[in-house]
Order: sequence, then structure tokens, then C-alpha cells
Amino acid sequence: MTTILTIILLLAVAAIPVGVHLGFRAPRRRETGSPADFGLAYERVTIPTLRGRHLFGWLLPAPAATRTLVILHGWGGNAEQMLPMAAPFVRAGFNVLLFDARNHGKSDGDTFSSLPRFAEDLGMAISWLHREHRERATCVAVLGHSVGAGAALFEASRNPHIAALISIAAFAHPSQVTEDAVRRLRLPRVVTMLIIRYVEWLIGHRFDTIAPVNTIARIPCPVLLVHGDADRVVPIHDAYHIIARANRPDHRLLEIADADHDSVERIEQHVGDLLGFLDGHCAASARS
Repeated sequence: MTTILTIILLLAVAAIPVGVHLGFRAPRRRETGSPADFGLAYERVTIPTLRGRHLFGWLLPAPAATRTLVILHGWGGNAEQMLPMAAPFVRAGFNVLLFDARNHGKSDGDTFSSLPRFAEDLGMAISWLHREHRERATCVAVLGHSVGAGAALFEASRNPHIAALISIAAFAHPSQVTEDAVRRLRLPRVVTMLIIRYVEWLIGHRFDTIAPVNTIARIPCPVLLVHGDADRVVPIHDAYHIIARANRPDHRLLEIADADHDSVERIEQHVGDLLGFLDGHCAASARS
């Protein structure tokens, strides 16, 4: 019996790389509409990123605006899905840059997707904005959703060009996300830990390094965590864990009543709070 269990365990371990790449592959949903559907002027852009890949994006200009909000979607999302969030900011006087991360939307594919690669793509988008549209980059703020929010928090911990950050529905720690994802398979605890170690090796980062509950303490810019109290994908207690580790008075939490993970309409009802946060901190950034 011991020999049989050992063989089963070895087979499970050998299957980990295949299982990770298949099980955690991001679904690709390509854009079918455009910002014109929301009555917004736009320019289609191509942004070079790492490994020789290119990102699809839209730049939505606001007349004479020198500040830009960069918006990053979540896992399996795309720029089009974030357009409802973009429209109020354009009307309020922000340029908005939306783009698809690698393996998403109309951007180039790559070997795998991960939170650090989302963050790399965000960093490259910000660099592109400073290089190609310097006049619009007096203040660059970021809004990220879900995995995009976690990536934005990670990037903000190392990128001094981010003046302010809005994180919507970020999870606290990727280890918990991974454990939740494999729990239904009823794998032995040791196999789950091997999966986590393999993913860490694959993405080139320990989970503790990229976990929002830890990156928040390293972020020098203002952060507004936004989270729905009815989120069934990432429970509100994740936001509590993250904000508890914040060490700046301009890191704060905005709870949205009855909002689920993708409740854009609920968040739109609080767009005044989001705009007030960005207005105040972009003004401060421009004076400094």
C-alpha cells in the first residue's frame, strides 16, 4: 500500500507543471467594441513590452489634460470591459490609457500570465506614456481591478512614476488564492505546497514578495483600496488584511455596500469619491 501511495504521489508531482499551465491559463476575450460606443474619442495604440511582445491599447484624450489615469483589467479581462470605469474620468478631465495585458484581449501572447507579468506590462505602459506623451504625464495615476489591482500594488511598490493608485477588489495573498483554486481537487497538503513552490519558481517571485498584504507597506504614493462588501470572489476581509498593513495616512479603504467582484455599476455610484481622491493627490503631485 505504501508503494502504491508513493507512486500516486510521484505521478501527482510529475503532473504539476502540466496542471498549472492548463488550470491557470487565462481565458482570452477579444474586444468587439470600442470607446466610440461610449461617445469617447480615442486613439488606438501599440505599446512594446518585455520579451519582444506588444500590447493593444486605447488612449482616450481629455482636452488640454496633463494628467493620465492608466487602467488595468483583471484576469481574463480586457480593455473594453473597463470602459464603463474610464468614461467618468475622461469627462472629469483625465486622459485615460487602457490596455490589454499579455495573453489578454488583442495583445500578443506569451508563455504564461501572472501577477508579476501584469505588473511588468503596467510598468511598460507607464514608460511608453512618459516617452510618447510626456505632455500628458504630469501626473500618472493607476486604477487596477482584481489581479490587475494586485499587479498595480506590486508595481507601485517599485515604480516612482505612479502618483496615486486606486485598487479595486485586490486579494490579500496569492497563496490563499492558489489554495482555494486547488481545494476542490482534494489534493494532499504536500501537493498543494509543491504547486505553490512550482508557481513561485515559474514566475520568478516568492508569493510573499508580490502579495498585496505585503506590497502595501512599501508603496510611497497615496492608495485608495476599493472593495465591495458582497464580493464572492475576493471577500471583504482581504481588504481588511491589506489596509491593516498600510503605514501611511493616505492609504485608506472605501467599502462599497452590496457590491460584488464585478459590480461596476455599484462602484460608479461612488465615482465622486474616486475622483476626489485623484484630484487631490494629482494636484499635490503637480505642485511638488
